[in-house]
Amino acid sequence: MNDPVPVAGDFLSLLASRHISAMHFEPNAGAPVQTQATTVFALQFADGILMAGDRRATAGNVIVTDQIDKVIELDATSLLAIAGVPAMAFEMARVLQTSFEYYRRSQLQMLSLPAKVRALARLLRENLPMTMQGIGVVMPLFAGVDHGVSPAKPEIFFYDPLGAQFRAVGFCASGSGSTTIRSILSYQDRFGKPRPSEMSLREAVQFALRLLMVAAEFDSATGGVNPSAQSFATLKVLESTGVRTIGADQQAEFVGQ
Repeated sequence: MNDPVPVAGDFLSLLASRHISAMHFEPNAGAPVQTQATTVFALQFADGILMAGDRRATAGNVIVTDQIDKVIELDATSLLAIAGVPAMAFEMARVLQTSFEYYRRSQLQMLSLPAKVRALARLLRENLPMTMQGIGVVMPLFAGVDHGVSPAKPEIFFYDPLGAQFRAVGFCASGSGSTTIRSILSYQDRFGKPRPSEMSLREAVQFALRLLMVAAEFDSATGGVNPSAQSFATLKVLESTGVRTIGADQQAEFVGQ
């Protein structure tokens, strides 16, 4: 009988010790190279919430694509922005879309905002085994309209990878470029004119695109915005009346290209 080979206490290390590839491994590294999606953020402006994401996905130092959409419409009154592993995040989005629609059709009413917030938290907790292995980490942002108050208003929530949920006051960001974006948002909110909450839609879109431009300068995993090359972000607006998309043509118009 062959002597057992000592390995670290996780399944991927066991596979690597047996020269079995469950995923692509970096040379001379123990961690799998997996696709990651960054960067996303949300901010409140005068008419609602603007949720934005760059369009880059990376695997280690490799750019996988610059065409990924990270802001997903879950139903008529809620948005999800994904940061982390797209395979997990997109599956969570599909589950939420199905469950929200099933509830609407079976109960003839929309699911409440607190119930939607908890539904995403539950999916993150169910993903805990993959999160603990480091191969399924998802750190989403969520925005939804609270119809339990009058007048109805959209709100922003952010989560940690284990499912803890937090209500954002004004703005939040997630992903590898989030530190730069949060710093600029915080400065603008405290000292800038106009503050994000006072911006018109045009001003908010211009500001969001500039945030991604700056973040891309300091983080290689964040895809830049280049209006002259017609390269823009994924932008969606959530108002009390519903969701609308700010497409590339409208983004170009707002930045004066």
